[in-house]
Amino acid sequence: MRNFEKPTRSVAVSRHTMAATSHPSATLTALEIMAAGGNAMDAAIAACAVQCVVEPGSTGIGGDCFALYAPRGSDEVVAYNGSGRTPAAMTPGWFGERGFTEVPRQSPAAVTVPGAIDAWTRLHVDHGKLPFADLLAPAIRFAEEGYAITPRVHRDWLLEQELLAADPAAARIFLPAGRAPTIGEVHRQPELAETLKRIAAKGRSGFYEGPVAEDMVSYLRSLGGLHTMEDFANASGEYVTPVVTDFRGYRIHECPPNGQGIIALLILNILSRFEAKGDPQSPDRLHIEIEATRLAYAARDAWIADPDTSDVPVDELLSDAMADRLAGMIDLRQALTDLPPFEMPLHRDTVYISVVDRDRNAVSFINSIFDCFGAGLVAPLSGIVLHNRGQSFSLKPGHPNEIGPSKRPLHTIIPGMVTRDGRTEMPFGVMGGYYQALGHANLISKIVDYGMDLQEAIDLPRMMPTSEGTRVEVEHTLADSTRAELERRGFTFTPSPDPIGGAQAIRIDWENGTLTGASESRKDGIALGM
Repeated sequence: MRNFEKPTRSVAVSRHTMAATSHPSATLTALEIMAAGGNAMDAAIAACAVQCVVEPGSTGIGGDCFALYAPRGSDEVVAYNGSGRTPAAMTPGWFGERGFTEVPRQSPAAVTVPGAIDAWTRLHVDHGKLPFADLLAPAIRFAEEGYAITPRVHRDWLLEQELLAADPAAARIFLPAGRAPTIGEVHRQPELAETLKRIAAKGRSGFYEGPVAEDMVSYLRSLGGLHTMEDFANASGEYVTPVVTDFRGYRIHECPPNGQGIIALLILNILSRFEAKGDPQSPDRLHIEIEATRLAYAARDAWIADPDTSDVPVDELLSDAMADRLAGMIDLRQALTDLPPFEMPLHRDTVYISVVDRDRNAVSFINSIFDCFGAGLVAPLSGIVLHNRGQSFSLKPGHPNEIGPSKRPLHTIIPGMVTRDGRTEMPFGVMGGYYQALGHANLISKIVDYGMDLQEAIDLPRMMPTSEGTRVEVEHTLADSTRAELERRGFTFTPSPDPIGGAQAIRIDWENGTLTGASESRKDGIALGM
């Protein structure tokens, strides 16, 4: 229950429909689509398309997409993996020949074939109701007529001015006055509007074939990329079987590898070995959460990869034996010092969308270009911002996640779904790159273990372990006394330069027939219902 003495906004509550996104225009679009007869899947796709215009640093049609869908409130959760692959000609030797020890961000090597439009069109055909063109119409209008810049969008845009200035098309489109647009300024993307019109008319082929694909391929190849028209034409996501764990009577569903959703489940399995008591921000509780994350992320970096090319030990990672062993390593007297290293760049840009309609179809939907403005490369004729998802590959020879031909990288973006007693309980998600697995586990634990409402759980101070030993990035809202006690136990803290992560969630109250929603206070969005 909400504690009104604490500074957090109220949850949204409604009877029939609910949408929660990180941008007001996207939330309103979702509600309008459902009011026009669309279902939750239609609304999620339309909202995402709008965000691909009005939050260009966080997401775009040049990125990837994952979704979980629970039809009519059932616990039969459908999962879709819309992650793209490397060009067929890509080999590890390509990097060695050029002296690269990591995948450069602003380079064609960082660009895997975008999977978002394939995912949208497939999910729409299989689960939507309205014509696909109707779903893209609001986004086309924003791109053509303009949209007002919101505060968080401006902040993120401002930090990438140098990156955008290095690419001619990016500079022309996103720095029209030689700088990032200011709060309240109106920005337009006419090239993207025309691209969206083509996709609205032709569907998947409007993106992966013809002039739009030719624009992306020719631009990437002009920079030394290996992409071909065949790579784009052959792009295809897939339906997959969710991975699931039980957490104190709730079933938590995630997309399987190559995504990191399984690591959220591993963290929850570790947390389930400890009694939840007292203050959720106590030193003991945060100590357990930090160590559970460090242990689980070390496992992630050792094993999570494309299951088409690597044998990912899913059953072992979710086994009781694994959870018992890792939980047994946590010592509340002191921080672990002999932990295997894990990689932890903090990518904080993505959009996550929750939607539930009047029939209780529930959608958990996430779309990303990875870093803010992705690779910082924009296809000049189509206006498509290209993601840098290829940076999630390893260049270590023999590593399961080593880059290779037609391969998908370890993926950070993970939608979540909660079910209980045979029914959907909650679509949820937490943005923030590698933070997301911890974010999922942390959100679920605070709601289930401590009875917090959605907004309270989202608004709590956040922290993120790093790959540098016991160093933890922390938001300034963490209590000084808690920080001091954790430092005594061996952790070191540095302030996070940015807000950590972002979340949305909608909870279904079956007894009262109502919906409760919440949206990230660190971003511009809202949860609204009708």
